[in-house]
Amino acid sequence: MSALRIAVIGVGAYKDSRARSYIRTVKKLSDIYFLCALCDRDGGALREAGSAFGVRALYTDVEKMLDEERPDVAFVLVPTDGQSAVALTAARRGCNIITEIPFAITLPLGDAVAKACSDNGVKWEVAENVWLWPHERLKRMIVDSGVLGKITHARLWYTSGPYHGFNAMRTILGREAKRVLGYAQKVDTLPYVSYGGLREESSWWEGGLVEFDGGVACLYEKPPKVGPHGSHWEVEGTKGYLSGNGMRDELVLYEDGGRVRYEFEDSYEQVDGEKVLASVRVKTDRPITWENPFKRYKISDFDDVAKASILSSMHRAVSYRVEPEYGAANARRDLEIWFAIRESARQGSGWVDLPLEGVTELERRIREEYARRYGHDPVEDAQRLLRARFDRLSVTWTLAGFL
Repeated sequence: MSALRIAVIGVGAYKDSRARSYIRTVKKLSDIYFLCALCDRDGGALREAGSAFGVRALYTDVEKMLDEERPDVAFVLVPTDGQSAVALTAARRGCNIITEIPFAITLPLGDAVAKACSDNGVKWEVAENVWLWPHERLKRMIVDSGVLGKITHARLWYTSGPYHGFNAMRTILGREAKRVLGYAQKVDTLPYVSYGGLREESSWWEGGLVEFDGGVACLYEKPPKVGPHGSHWEVEGTKGYLSGNGMRDELVLYEDGGRVRYEFEDSYEQVDGEKVLASVRVKTDRPITWENPFKRYKISDFDDVAKASILSSMHRAVSYRVEPEYGAANARRDLEIWFAIRESARQGSGWVDLPLEGVTELERRIREEYARRYGHDPVEDAQRLLRARFDRLSVTWTLAGFL
């Protein structure tokens, strides 16, 4: 396999930004990617990132960068409200794209990006990371092994970006959601500083029930920003359960009238003098083990393993003309569950079937607020939006407390 030329659009404002952590991972995967260019409206951040990563091709204009550098892949890491405009621009120029999560700020907007990719024969991967964390990979292996018996139900608490949590549930269960029942309310909280740096004194609380294929139900809650629960999820079967948050997890099996706990054991090895994650396992009667495919790159942090998986997925998709491992269809399903929960809440908490039919009221309001805030429609005026100054907090936060 030959290395692909990749350009990163949006370098982040800080040295420890998520965008720059992705760039560091790109640099480690040097046999499959060559970082050909960086692009950002902020010239200072752009020059700083260019110096840090040894990139000379620096641009403040997306279209100019795409036309002059002609990358194989554009990784779109701009703020959420700007992602679809940049993705549409790249796809219409015949460039394969990776975008940050979520799928889009509305399902129809994501569908427009998917259509542009299809019309221009390019691939689109969405950078959902949770299902790619090593412990989450092992959880799916545990469910597939049958040691939990028949899966009966699940529980999910997720404090931000619920599509992450739904992604974890869908992946571990290996099932699709069929219908949801939801409730949502804005509640007062102690003062806190939001992701966008603003002082907030309220937060959306929401909950619901997600019914999957085979009658497996998941109880869901997104607690207030300042609350008693962090992100956590559980999957229960007739013979035991999985519990944790993707970083600290355990398997519990019902044996001889009691409960036997099996901690997830992270094993490390030395690679060129560095301590690197080699595998994760549970020592059941027949041990179940996930092995790190990126050990030779010295990629060890759980989220960096996920980043490498996303980048490798796109490399395979482009090189062999296959679909990305996650892709737009899965990203859409994860986000659709959340919109369905909010639509159920709007309708008085009745059941809403999936897939959704038509555009939800919340999506309509999001599109209207977007056009009001930025002066242009996100689909029809994508090119004009390339020059907009996008807020760090999306319109979805303004209307629904959703990152």
